[in-house]
Amino acid sequence: MSANLKGVRHTRGLDIVKPLSVAMLVAMMLPLILLPLASIFVFGMSNGLTSFWHALTADDAIFALKLSFVTSFWATLFNILFGLFAAYVLSRYTFWGRNAIIVLISIPTAIPTAVAGFALLLLWGPYGLLGRYLPTDFQIMFTPYAIILANIFVTFPLAFGVIMPVLETMDRSLEEASATMGASRWQTFWHVTLPSLRGAIVGGALLTFARAVGEFGSTILVSGNLSGRTQTAPLYIFAKFNEGQVEAANAVAIVLAVFSFLIFSILFFARDWLETE
Repeated sequence: MSANLKGVRHTRGLDIVKPLSVAMLVAMMLPLILLPLASIFVFGMSNGLTSFWHALTADDAIFALKLSFVTSFWATLFNILFGLFAAYVLSRYTFWGRNAIIVLISIPTAIPTAVAGFALLLLWGPYGLLGRYLPTDFQIMFTPYAIILANIFVTFPLAFGVIMPVLETMDRSLEEASATMGASRWQTFWHVTLPSLRGAIVGGALLTFARAVGEFGSTILVSGNLSGRTQTAPLYIFAKFNEGQVEAANAVAIVLAVFSFLIFSILFFARDWLETE
């Protein structure tokens, strides 16, 4: 037996470390994750399913959920297209200022979302740097378009951050083989590069959509939080809680919690399919 193996102790019988480690993990998760999430369902269902359903099907609640999903869809679609383009350019070309662009794209993940909303107001607001030149009938702020713009700004690094590493580590031999066979750059991208990015695109889209649906800090500044007009689901929860209507806030909170759980379950259980090139 080598000297390196003399100090190794093999566990025989019951390994007490395993159950203790699992118990400690669960104990740490209880106050941090499990109990806060459970409280939403406990209070939301405390008056029965009928009361919960009545709160969930209120006109303002339905509108807020629809607005969140629709604006998140458009923000996700834009960010996937723009993120794919940015990732392709930055992974395939080396030029002066490349690293600075990557840092700038990543900045929204580090700054508070309220700062993002305030920055958009200063740019596109009625008295903003660019907003002042827009016609009165075509103002962006305090409309659903402002929510889409805020979601794009906040979630753009997510799609880019998922696609960029895949492009950088991708084997380029297939692309080179396609080029030697006479395929154009567009044909190579469409038939070779894009199929290899399937998992990254789907994963980035799911992460972006989930994050956009739950966005609060930036949207509360740029939307105006007008009930039935520009009030998203997170803003609805905030408004109803401040009004003392905890049951109404709980109903929408449960929907967002279940939605987030489904999104990340798909990402986890379908990761083998997503990672297949």
